Amino acid sequence: MKNLAIGRPMPLVLGGLFTLAPALALAEEEAVLNSGDTAWMITATALVLFMTIPGLSLFYAGLVRSKNVLSVLMQCFAITGLMSLLWVIYGYSLAATDGGSLNQWIGSLEKLFLAGVTVDSLSGTIPESVFMTFQMTFAIITPALIVGAFAERMKFSAMLWFMTFWLTLVYVPIWHWVWGGGWIADLGALDFAGGTVVHINAGIAALMAALVLGKRKGYPTTAMPPHNLGFTVVGASMLWVGWFGFNAGSELAADGTAGMAMTVTQLATATAALTWMFSEWINHGKPSVLGIATGAVAGLVAITPASGTAGPMGGIAIGFAGALFAFIASTKVKKALGYDDSLDVWGVHGVAGIVGAILTGVFADASLGGAGLGDGVTIGSQVSVQLISVVATLVYSGVVSFILLKLIDVIIGLRVTDEDETEGLDLALHDERGYII
Repeated sequence: MKNLAIGRPMPLVLGGLFTLAPALALAEEEAVLNSGDTAWMITATALVLFMTIPGLSLFYAGLVRSKNVLSVLMQCFAITGLMSLLWVIYGYSLAATDGGSLNQWIGSLEKLFLAGVTVDSLSGTIPESVFMTFQMTFAIITPALIVGAFAERMKFSAMLWFMTFWLTLVYVPIWHWVWGGGWIADLGALDFAGGTVVHINAGIAALMAALVLGKRKGYPTTAMPPHNLGFTVVGASMLWVGWFGFNAGSELAADGTAGMAMTVTQLATATAALTWMFSEWINHGKPSVLGIATGAVAGLVAITPASGTAGPMGGIAIGFAGALFAFIASTKVKKALGYDDSLDVWGVHGVAGIVGAILTGVFADASLGGAGLGDGVTIGSQVSVQLISVVATLVYSGVVSFILLKLIDVIIGLRVTDEDETEGLDLALHDERGYII
């Protein structure tokens, strides 16, 4: 670089530097595009979309009976399209902008239809368009998770209406509370990648859906085994890989925190997969493919809120606890209470998400290898804040989801007829077969 000071008197050079100092400081504060961060976030966005289609789609499709395989794939695909448009039209604006006097609860409409989002607008060190699309993929997978609870018995039209209102009235407000500067953020709750916003939120909504719709015809006396565990394992594998975009991408930068998020995600998932496998082995005498795949997903869920703050040993502990409690909820508790959550969304996402959210307040502490809590914040006080965020999400999402389901049931009906359920939703709702008989 050319030295502009050569041949100039020293006082003049120093005076010029002092004159430029305020401008230089201002320039440092202004957002500057970082190509490395941008490249990573484009990759992370693709990975999170990959989690829904094809990851979650195949994971769920393999778990249902063969006569319903297309219906689950169709639901995930349709949700991907619908949530993308709703997020662009108003979801992103209400979630991610400053709501002024209402900011504790919701954002504004200043970015309705992505107004002001151009090729030059930035969010930190990445294009705002990339940040918006990254968050869109979260808005896609969260309602898609709920599908597993009502699989094989909900009308397609009712599903579309429910997901539209659920995104608007549940997902967007909770996103804003936690990540948009709302009241949960002000409390200091930690949710790096979506323990409350995604998994507890979707998990309790799924439980409400299972309770409102009621049990599948013949449940639990009729055997309803997964029709293609190969699909399920492939789908779980895709979720495992895609989750690196979910967790490490939530740092919104290619840095050390993203690297550690990747590490703890891998450790928690590996631990959880083995935990579920051995739990099943001890309880039932044999380890199953379904069990190890489900355990991996439970570990991914549990580490999500802690992925940016926990250390490696914290990741292992959270993965173990998340899988153990999810296993108990999805087997013993579900059987005892008798509800029909078809694909165990509440147990795997709701319960593991709660465990992960609470333990985030423990393993973020520097003495346990975490990134550290704020000045004057103790493990006890942080766990208390985590509990408040968990309870608030459970109550708000649970109540609003229940009301929405009841209203839709009254207006157009939620459930297919007994004849359609017996025939299978592939033929009854879509006039297609997943397999040639």
